[in-house]
Amino acid sequence: MLLGEVYFWTDTVKDWNQVFSSEKYKQIIIKTLEELVKRKKIEVYAFVIMPNHLHIVWRMIEVNGKEMPHASFNKFTSHQIFQDIKLQHPEKLSDFKVTDTERNFRLWQRDPLAILMDTQNKLEQKIDYIHVNPLQERWQLCEKPEDYDWSSARFYETGTDNFGFLTDYRNLL
Repeated sequence: MLLGEVYFWTDTVKDWNQVFSSEKYKQIIIKTLEELVKRKKIEVYAFVIMPNHLHIVWRMIEVNGKEMPHASFNKFTSHQIFQDIKLQHPEKLSDFKVTDTERNFRLWQRDPLAILMDTQNKLEQKIDYIHVNPLQERWQLCEKPEDYDWSSARFYETGTDNFGFLTDYRNLL
């Protein structure tokens, strides 16, 4: 990923574990995005948090220390979620065990999907995809996109930013 470019990003939980059926883990995602926006490391245009993955349309603005903001996002969210799992659900820890040289546990699968949003059509198609994701037959998390609390759909439908960190993608055009 390059600084200054807008990407459609998909991060998937290792082995498709449904970590984000827990509201507190979804809150960790929200708080981390909020902090990175506040520190002017990223801009977030759209997102959805699904039970075992998330999609974000975002721009990396500047590095966070020595790492790209998406790396900081993954590292921080993993750390926070694993802290809670160790304390509250230690039996679940084995679901995330890995034999990597750099770590014992992995929350996010390696190599998240990052697609450069280089046309308005592609950008709008991905944002629409994000917003209807909770309605898919497999999930059935809500009846209308704006009814799902863990997405930017309501922001685009009503103009209300319940998260305080969203930037309207139409400002890019």
